[in-house]
Amino acid sequence: MACPLPPSGLYIESVKESAAAIRRASGIEIGPASIHRLLHSEAFTSSFQRVSQKNGLALPLKFPSVLAELNCIAILSLLNFGSGYRVPLHQETGRGAWDNMRALVMSMYISSSGEEDYMSAKGMQSIDASTIAQLMQINIHVEKPHEQNSFITVGTLGGPLYDLTMLIKTTLNDTGRVLVQGGYPDLGSFVAEALQEGAKFKAKSPTAQANVVLERLVKAFPAFQDMSRIDEQPLYCFKKALFLLAAIHIRFSHLEPAPFDAPDINSLPVFSDNVLPSLLIHLGVLDVTSCPSVRQEINDMSKEGDLSSLLGSPSTTPSSQEDQIRSKTAPRDGVLLKKEQAYLLRAAAIDACEMIVAEARSMDFPSQLQWIKTITLPQVDLWLWAVAKDRADYRALSRFVERDTAFF
Repeated sequence: MACPLPPSGLYIESVKESAAAIRRASGIEIGPASIHRLLHSEAFTSSFQRVSQKNGLALPLKFPSVLAELNCIAILSLLNFGSGYRVPLHQETGRGAWDNMRALVMSMYISSSGEEDYMSAKGMQSIDASTIAQLMQINIHVEKPHEQNSFITVGTLGGPLYDLTMLIKTTLNDTGRVLVQGGYPDLGSFVAEALQEGAKFKAKSPTAQANVVLERLVKAFPAFQDMSRIDEQPLYCFKKALFLLAAIHIRFSHLEPAPFDAPDINSLPVFSDNVLPSLLIHLGVLDVTSCPSVRQEINDMSKEGDLSSLLGSPSTTPSSQEDQIRSKTAPRDGVLLKKEQAYLLRAAAIDACEMIVAEARSMDFPSQLQWIKTITLPQVDLWLWAVAKDRADYRALSRFVERDTAFF
């Protein structure tokens, strides 16, 4: 049975409430002591204020208008997935999923012309897998023995990067089709209209305003309908749509005058992918030992690093970490999970971050750490996502993998 959409006007609340309910029912535990340990750790206190500012949204492109930049950010948010193909992407390009998607969107933008505008609704609707592979500069062929002569190999379409390319193609084609049918020239125009509609509810509350925009995005586009049923109970994550709301706020809210009335993002749920729950497991916040659905698969992953070392100061300097990133050493693939298992862990991460912020508000800190009491959900999200790349020992930790998903 398909998962129904949340009640109208309650999309944000439905993400938080469904994640908490699913997490508790699954047996995944989050102890206050584990949160206190993290918030007081050197790993957190020495890096949070610096690392939580890294968002990767500034693109080295010249836009003719703010609407063109909004369109670019919207497409980047739409394509913010591919984590299950992180290892083959690193092997092929030396970059992970996010950096490859950024490169793809920039290539789409730079390569667009009057006849082939990949950033338009019609261009998205018609783009094919071969063009996507060329723009990404990846090989989507695998070598196989010839049927009549085993000494000869032939290149045929296939392999993990071909699968990823087809996911990107489907995502762009389906989104472009919805836009064309609705009479929108591009995704940015749809998003701008949703922002205008949301602004009408600003006086009611920031959450009401964000709910309107989120609901319009999710209802319109299959690629934003990141939800499932777990034991007949609905679970809503909406990672990419929530990411888009945050991206709009980060890129445009500081401008005077602001070109778009972006909703406040401080109370948005985190944008749960595979990085957040994996790192929260490694840092001892998520305990899956009482969760039969994922305990066996995640057991080895949770023992990869020494917890005291992971919660301590990094052993390498930022410059040497950057050198390691440039070395293009491919990461290791983590345990491969089924769709339901991945959703369980993503739900747990959403609830854990809610609890981290709530605990931070109520805890006592010395004067130099009083800033922890003011941390927000988007900042916690960005810290977890960015610190996973910032520290060499964190980069070496495996992350669980789900293939064939265009949601994270």
